[in-house]
Amino acid sequence: MRVIAIDGPSGVGKSSTSKEVARRLGWAYLDTGAMYRAMAWLALSRGVSDPGDVVELVRGADLEISTDPDGFRIEVDGIDVTEEIRTDAVSAGVQTVSGVPEAREELIEKQREAIAEKPAGIVVEGRDITTVVAPDAPVRILMTADEDVRIARRAGENHGTADAEAIAATRALVTDRDAKDSQTTSFLTAADGVHTLDTTHVSFEEAVEAVLALAKEAA
Repeated sequence: MRVIAIDGPSGVGKSSTSKEVARRLGWAYLDTGAMYRAMAWLALSRGVSDPGDVVELVRGADLEISTDPDGFRIEVDGIDVTEEIRTDAVSAGVQTVSGVPEAREELIEKQREAIAEKPAGIVVEGRDITTVVAPDAPVRILMTADEDVRIARRAGENHGTADAEAIAATRALVTDRDAKDSQTTSFLTAADGVHTLDTTHVSFEEAVEAVLALAKEAA
């Protein structure tokens, strides 16, 4: 099984690092967080919030996600929601889906199927990949960074700047989601056998090289 599993909170650089590692290895790439976001978008668009209804929504949805690191795309019931899932409204509503155990199980099964479909190699990132989705992956990494650094990075991604106003607008969103998600999954402390990669003072290239080095060791 050629799988690199990467977990971590928002702002640690796991998505950009995972994509680049996948590119250099010629492997597939799976953004599991985008799957939760897509279902959250669907729940918001349909006004669904009851846990039981959310489970049925997830079970009945036609979810298609690209595993091409150079051409990411995600569709729900034939609708391209690649851009829509990155809005603040969706970010704030992800817990509507991720906080429902039965809905998580449905998506975890889809994630495992996507991994099985890529025996040549796949880099998978999210928040419970190293412990739940792919606990037997040869390479398991928890990416971390200081909270202020994470918030500044996410502010830059969402607002194009990390000035005081952008950071203020981003702080509550990041910390609130971390607090909510920590109730259903552990992504702040590495489990046994999981490597910790602190990117607080690490450049993008250094982070990529660190993951590639671990992949080479496991080969």
